[in-house]
Amino acid sequence: MKKIYHLSTCDTCKRILKELNPSTDFVLQDIKNELITKEQLEEMKSLSGTYESLFSKRARLYKERDLKNQALTENDFRDLILEHYTFLKRPVVLFDNQIFVGNSKKVVEAANNAING
Repeated sequence: MKKIYHLSTCDTCKRILKELNPSTDFVLQDIKNELITKEQLEEMKSLSGTYESLFSKRARLYKERDLKNQALTENDFRDLILEHYTFLKRPVVLFDNQIFVGNSKKVVEAANNAING
């Protein structure tokens, strides 16, 4: 599987996509225009290990809803990601049964090494 979940309006995602320069056989899914399905989220979770690892605690809604002061469970993380696209830490790169989640320099570098050698 070669897929990148991203947000086309996000400057960070745009920069990372440019840096990764994925080949044309990658599927790019703009999560705002094409919402994540339960099946897609399950696939990401099976590779990452937890829903929490896919969850963005930087999302505006996370702060607005005061979620940091709640004891969120794995089911809560799953439901929140499915409820609103901003809760997915992005970008998420799936490549040959590997997953790279988020925009930290280390993650982007690892994704780039996997994709481009």
